[in-house]
Amino acid sequence: MDNTEASVYLSQFIGKNLRIHTTDDRVFGGQMKCTDKDRNIILALTYEYRAPPADVIREAVEASGNPSVPVTWNSRYVGLVVVPGPHVKKIEFEDSGRSGVVL
Repeated sequence: MDNTEASVYLSQFIGKNLRIHTTDDRVFGGQMKCTDKDRNIILALTYEYRAPPADVIREAVEASGNPSVPVTWNSRYVGLVVVPGPHVKKIEFEDSGRSGVVL
């Protein structure tokens, strides 16, 4: 899919809540406002999520003895953001009937 086809496809998600996973392992969750021919995505009302450091995860696993122990991700409100298209690894959207669908 070329950039033009990708932007047309992404346009159907305008106004929907998305979770965008980036190449630096952050996740941005917010309402999609627009995209462009380079697949840049603008989100509004956005929160940024970061996984805890590896040593914190390791300590939680060792303390619980459970390899799938839940850990708290760090989050902060960032408002309006532009996620550059080349840095998008995965996009998820929330639909009332199908939550967490991966694009």
